[in-house]
Amino acid sequence: MISRLIAWSARNLVLVFLGAGFAVGAGTYALRTLPLDALPDLSDVQAIVYTEYPGQTPQVVEDQVTYPLTSAMLTVPRSKVVRGFSFFGVSFVYVIFEDGVDLYWARSRVLEYLSAAAKKLPQGVTPTLGPDATGVGWVYQYALVAKEMTLAELRSLQDWTLRYGLSKAEGVAEVASVGGFVKQYNVVVDPNRLRALGVSLKQLREAIRASNTDVGGRTVELSEFEFIVRGRGYLKSAADIEHIGLRAENGTPLLLRDVARVELGPDERRGVAELDGEGEVASGIALQRYGVNALSVIDNVKAALARLAPALPKGVEIATVYDRSQLIHAAIETLRGTLVEESVIVALVCAAFLLHLRSALVAVIMLPVGVLIAFAAMKALGLGSNIMSLGGVAIAIGAMVDAAIVMIENAHKHLERAPPEKPRIDIVIEAASEVGPALFFSLLVITVSFLPIFTLEAQEGRLFAPLAFTKTFSMAAAALLSVTLVPALMVVFVRGSIMPETKNPINRALIFLYRPIIARVLKAKTATILLAFLAIVATIVPARQLGGEFMPTLDEGALLYMPTTLPGLSVTKAAELLQTQDRIIKSFPEVAAAYGKAGRAATATDPAPLEMFETVVSLKPKDQWRPGMTTDKLVAELDAALQFPGVSNAWTMPIKARVDMLATGIRTPVGVKIFGRDLAQMERVAKQVEAVLKRVPGTASAYAERVNGGYFLDIVPDHAALARYNLMIGDVQEVIATGLGGETITTTVEGRERYGVNIRYPREFRSDPQTIAREVLVPLPRSGAVPLGEVARIELTRGPTSIRTENGQLAVYVFVDVRDRDLSSYVAEAQKAVAQSVSFPAGAYVTWSGQFEYMQRAESRLKLVVPLTLAIIFLLLYLNFRRSTETLIVMASLPFALVGGVWAMWMMGFNLSVAAAVGFIALAGVAAETGVVMLIYLDQAMKEIAAERVAQCRAFTRADLHEAIMRGAV
Repeated sequence: MISRLIAWSARNLVLVFLGAGFAVGAGTYALRTLPLDALPDLSDVQAIVYTEYPGQTPQVVEDQVTYPLTSAMLTVPRSKVVRGFSFFGVSFVYVIFEDGVDLYWARSRVLEYLSAAAKKLPQGVTPTLGPDATGVGWVYQYALVAKEMTLAELRSLQDWTLRYGLSKAEGVAEVASVGGFVKQYNVVVDPNRLRALGVSLKQLREAIRASNTDVGGRTVELSEFEFIVRGRGYLKSAADIEHIGLRAENGTPLLLRDVARVELGPDERRGVAELDGEGEVASGIALQRYGVNALSVIDNVKAALARLAPALPKGVEIATVYDRSQLIHAAIETLRGTLVEESVIVALVCAAFLLHLRSALVAVIMLPVGVLIAFAAMKALGLGSNIMSLGGVAIAIGAMVDAAIVMIENAHKHLERAPPEKPRIDIVIEAASEVGPALFFSLLVITVSFLPIFTLEAQEGRLFAPLAFTKTFSMAAAALLSVTLVPALMVVFVRGSIMPETKNPINRALIFLYRPIIARVLKAKTATILLAFLAIVATIVPARQLGGEFMPTLDEGALLYMPTTLPGLSVTKAAELLQTQDRIIKSFPEVAAAYGKAGRAATATDPAPLEMFETVVSLKPKDQWRPGMTTDKLVAELDAALQFPGVSNAWTMPIKARVDMLATGIRTPVGVKIFGRDLAQMERVAKQVEAVLKRVPGTASAYAERVNGGYFLDIVPDHAALARYNLMIGDVQEVIATGLGGETITTTVEGRERYGVNIRYPREFRSDPQTIAREVLVPLPRSGAVPLGEVARIELTRGPTSIRTENGQLAVYVFVDVRDRDLSSYVAEAQKAVAQSVSFPAGAYVTWSGQFEYMQRAESRLKLVVPLTLAIIFLLLYLNFRRSTETLIVMASLPFALVGGVWAMWMMGFNLSVAAAVGFIALAGVAAETGVVMLIYLDQAMKEIAAERVAQCRAFTRADLHEAIMRGAV
């Protein structure tokens, strides 16, 4: 069938060239429209449930919000992990889905379950679904800088001008704000005045709410015109609030300003942003919508910022602090340059070895057509253009032209020997048909060799699948073109004066060098085979010494510094520490900018406690670095300069960190998850694990979460005292929530802007437990009030600042940063050390996670699939040769092809990673193809010599076999 296809293609040039032209057009269109990114989206499909519960402690948030939600989400179809995070005043529930689940199907399922679960939540608490962004959707971040404006003014500018303008940019899922101060009207009540004038907090609260509304009164007709009736009552300023009437006696009004003062101040904040160590800033984060082109989104955001810039006040600058497009352009341009270089080198090699320019054009033309067909297939399957997908094309380029070169060489030989009267097209068809079927099968073998990559799961599958797809598309296109376009091009270009192979100076030199080697090998067959097996046996030694890791680190052009402090840190201290760290980082000459964030941004995609810092360290081009400086050395120097008491450092890169945190919840290369029922008990175990891991060689840092390290002022109602005063617990809790906590009771409407109105006691009345017990008053049912200390016990305690759960179970994490050691051997030693030194109480157990988890999963999958793939390759080879001898020869050559790679990795100190395994798989495929080509020439030589011996009436001897091997090999 292959031979008939070759003959048809050679005799129907117009149809073949039209088909090739169509493929080129489709590939060119695909190349111009493929979405661009640095890496494929490695994140899992996720749906986030975000719930605010203002003023509530993490334990209350966990009990009343997170636990009911996570319990409901455990049964969502095709979900694999449900993670809950309970912080001060907010709950996050992450529902992670299996591979292949459509994001919008997942979101609709979560919404179904959420509608039922929401009924179990406290009154007034409303869960919302997070944006339809991926885990790596933070593609662009900026900061607002202005010397003449306050942080509150900059935050208002971000929230009410830039955020809305950017949210409409195509491809943007959300624009989140962080840093600065959110403006708020604080109604600071005087409890003494309240008591003297007989006004309760409840009355004050209701008065403010009732004084902030606009209404409509339909229409009235006046003088033949229709007037729409409006009742204007929105609060728009502090003065409006101060003039709210509470009551009137004998015509004398009691106004709010008589019992309280109204002042502008900041709302409570759980996130701080800082730039270059020069002070706090207000900033924004643009999140990319799922499935869109990252580069286009960034360009759209930049265009929107340019349109909005004229509307900003004078002196306000927008500083870009993270821009993924720089990485995308650098990665794609580097790989495109590599592809062009490869193509040029292949073309030059073809021309040099064939020494016939027109013949070389066959391979030169066939190569870009095959690549463009691969791009068209990528477009059809929705694959993007990134370093992995383009890497698949780069791996394939060398092998794509092999079939064309072999066919051209065979055609040259046939043209040399053919009688002059024989039609040239028949000679070309005969030459191509002679080797075409075997070459077609050899290209299929290379294609099939990548089957194991398609079986990888989760993050490793998403990482390498684009490479495997494009490599497969490229080789499949090469296989198809080798039996269609190549014969047609040979008919057109392989003509004229063709230099015999024996007269080609390059071939003559190589034959001169290679023939003596073959002769010696044939004379010492046993010794050669023994040496080959000894090489394989010797390779076992370096192979066993190779370290293991998931992936070599991708240089993103930026670092992410993620230190963790002890819990209980105040916002003021966090801002001070963050500024100090950023100032130190910015002092390094390799650093272009240092943008730091403590706590979380106003988005469901950032479940960060206040004690977790993130500083994006943008680096200058490497030609501006100090001589001899590398990324590893820079990280080591930065880490040494950033040693603070109570701070545990961790270093990674922005994209990698977000992928890891979503996939496993662990932001460091290795993580230990401790599950149990008692947080205090789990924390003690985690501290023991931390102490053990710090002694394991290779540990750069180990930090166990101090879940019970927060500081709390507990107010415990006295039931007996409450009964004496005819009070309920709710009466006390209302005073605590409003007077101490500060309750946002309404919102002002100031044009497009909205600001909360908060009511609480002055700071001097809530400065310490004794003052609170004495000055905070609980209204009695009929009249009067009683000090809080008379009906409740007030004490300082410790408790959790955040509570983490996974699949409904309480979890405490230990984060481990590993340096100067491979992950595989490190985890093996660390697991052994923990097992020997840490005893786990009943109900508690440990799992190991992080990149190690990906590596183990990939290894176990490849161990199963690689043998199956080898069996399929064996079957393909047998279908081609129809004899087991040749098939076994090719299969036996595969292990020998890997020897050099193992030794090279060992000598250069590289670790065995999934990427290296992919390289070995590609190498084995090329080795199989080389074996097939060698056997093709051997078979030809044997047939030629056998025909000569038949003509001479002589038997085929061992010497003839040696001669056939010599002739076929060279």
